[in-house]
Amino acid sequence: MTENPFLERATRFVSALRHCQVLGITVHDASGEGMTLVLPYGPHIVGDPLTGVIHGGALTSLMDTACGMATLCVLPEFEVCPTLDLRIDYMHPAAPHKPVYGFAQCYRVTTDVIFTRGFAYQDDPQQPIAHVVGTFMRMGKLLKGTQRLGNTVKGEKA
Repeated sequence: MTENPFLERATRFVSALRHCQVLGITVHDASGEGMTLVLPYGPHIVGDPLTGVIHGGALTSLMDTACGMATLCVLPEFEVCPTLDLRIDYMHPAAPHKPVYGFAQCYRVTTDVIFTRGFAYQDDPQQPIAHVVGTFMRMGKLLKGTQRLGNTVKGEKA
């Protein structure tokens, strides 16, 4: 069995995120091509108790996390990359009592911003629940207590 460094790093990272613990989000797959997370169905994520449809906020959390974690698939080392912008287009509601998968990939990496795209689906990736695009700010591996000022770190010469 070959080891998958993407999967190992992603699993370690997602297990440390409190919102993933609460929602039950886990890593389904990770590779150089992208990241797939899974959101299991549960009563705590239901938005409409009459229909059992999952709350949009839970799907947004899944997709923001998938896009943010896709940065792990393209960067040689871990970097802090907070969300700058996230847009989700919902195609149709998720079917009740089924898990939702969120796939995301990075399609452009610059020195300051990473651009991502992806989709949420249940049974068939060709029938997405939602499409997402997001941008994430590269903060690098800043030392604790330092501040980024433009392209330099406080205390360093430009």
